[in-house]
Amino acid sequence: MLVRMIYASRACEPISQELVDGILATARRHNPSNGITGVLCHSEDVFVQALEGGRDQINQLYARLLQDVRHKDVVMLCYEEIGVRQYSSWTMGKVRLDKVNRSLLLKYSSTGVLNPYDVSGCATVALLEELAAAGAFAVRD
Repeated sequence: MLVRMIYASRACEPISQELVDGILATARRHNPSNGITGVLCHSEDVFVQALEGGRDQINQLYARLLQDVRHKDVVMLCYEEIGVRQYSSWTMGKVRLDKVNRSLLLKYSSTGVLNPYDVSGCATVALLEELAAAGAFAVRD
């Protein structure tokens, strides 16, 4: 059974390109053998990640993510059974949320800055769907 899980977290230190590159490298190394696809979004201090795959694999990955010392305040925004993957083209795609068109962010938030702690999980899911449809995610692997 396929599931999609979307969570948010706050970085313990400002998010650097090296940190993102390290996360992506690990994901791209391990995700294919576990049947996991997804996208990683970030701003200067917040991560939003969508993960898709088998229920057991996603649950095990989420348990590891909860122990990851690079972030805190982990909150699950969405967990659902799915018939098809939305992010099947990416072992782990990425997008910087602070580089997304402000008018798109205003569509889903009150300030034009996506703060997943201040908007509904549904709004975050809708934003990710729109970003995927627009081809906004970089580095397809």
